Amino acid sequence: MSAVRIAPSLLSADWARLPEAVAACEAGGADWIHLDVMDGLFVPNLTFGAKMIETVRGLTALPLDVHLMVVQPEKYFDSFARAGATGMTIHVEAAPHLDRQLNRIKELGCAAGAVVNPGTPVEAVREVAGVLDLLLIMSVNPGFGGQEFIPYAVDKIARARALMRETGSRALLEVDGGINRQTIASCWQAGADTFVAGNAIFSAADPAHEIRALRERCGVPV
Repeated sequence: MSAVRIAPSLLSADWARLPEAVAACEAGGADWIHLDVMDGLFVPNLTFGAKMIETVRGLTALPLDVHLMVVQPEKYFDSFARAGATGMTIHVEAAPHLDRQLNRIKELGCAAGAVVNPGTPVEAVREVAGVLDLLLIMSVNPGFGGQEFIPYAVDKIARARALMRETGSRALLEVDGGINRQTIASCWQAGADTFVAGNAIFSAADPAHEIRALRERCGVPV
């Protein structure tokens, strides 16, 4: 796995041509596939559940990075693990028992991640930093694809990286929202190592080429 991880989000793909979208991700050297699960309650949109995860698992051996934008995320852990999720990331805003919930994800054999919304301080994860396999910084308000990157997310990524050093956390540091050729390099320089990109990849004429271009913007040869 490369030092820079690119995780295309299928939220922006043409779901009628899902096999082709996944194949393009593989052709471009994507490290993970990112799946956004929305319940219409925690965020103002509704997407998919375990069946979609199972379908994508049948199309690729790449790790499936499942982002739960839902209330009571623990209700989904078992079914998503059975469906083929490699990792599950839950919002601190929807997880009042964060330590317990993260450990349950790990018990199911999946990587456990926490997400913080733009308005949530990174300090919200300090106490569980040692438990985390992944920390996800949202650089847009979650719920919709194709949004514009929030500039102050760059400083927040830097503060998240500092927190991880202070706590000795070995978690990966992911950023999601408005990632494209113009924004990825500043996030990489601030300390992020894993990048979710949806609209930038799937609106491109050649999604596979776009994945490679994003990696190159971080100064990593393809």
